[in-house]
Amino acid sequence: MTPVESVIHPSSGLPIGPEVGVAPAQRPMRSAMPGRLATVVPLDPAAHEEALYHGTHGPDREAIWLYLSEGPFPNRASFRRYLEDRAKSNDPLSFAIIDNASGRAAGHASYMRMVPEHRVIEVGNIFYTSALQRSAAGTEAMYLMARHVFEDLGYRRYEWKCNALNAPSRRAALRFGFTFEGVFRQHMIQKGRNRDTAWFAMLDHEWPSRKARFEKWLRPENFDANGRQHEPLSSMT
Repeated sequence: MTPVESVIHPSSGLPIGPEVGVAPAQRPMRSAMPGRLATVVPLDPAAHEEALYHGTHGPDREAIWLYLSEGPFPNRASFRRYLEDRAKSNDPLSFAIIDNASGRAAGHASYMRMVPEHRVIEVGNIFYTSALQRSAAGTEAMYLMARHVFEDLGYRRYEWKCNALNAPSRRAALRFGFTFEGVFRQHMIQKGRNRDTAWFAMLDHEWPSRKARFEKWLRPENFDANGRQHEPLSSMT
């Protein structure tokens, strides 16, 4: 872990954190974040329900919803109610991820646990259909959301939390440039089971290097005619 940054308090002689501007960050709005491969748009149940339901309630439904707080759902009506509740909420503030190639919703993610006065925000409630999993469009969506947080809204800390047993989510966090900060043991009870939570974060002064990695990896020349990467994101410096 990086040592805690400190300065010496002039009168007490004790270490204290450096001064930080007190202007709060902005709360995210329901606005679109367009990209080359994916577009992140405000969640609209009427427009996105069909694609998201079919994409998350096929043969792999149990795996998709296993580590999430809700789902899978017994029918489309209950899934629609879930989306409607999400669409009304301001925290979490939910978005659909559109695969630009098909024009269809292929995933979902939220900004949540927003504390603008401390400039801290989390990305969570992430689910990807098979069309978005392990795809360049899915990676670009996470880049778009991170860029918005740091460059448009002025946050200092961007968090990613997941069930500590969710190995794919932990790998994704590291691949996207988040730093592992530890496990909160017995953090919550989820679907009647214990959940230890793994915490990851990305900081504002780290974003320029993370941004450069994302943009280098996302260049069209990094992919062959079939969309397969030449170099993995993890190798980008």
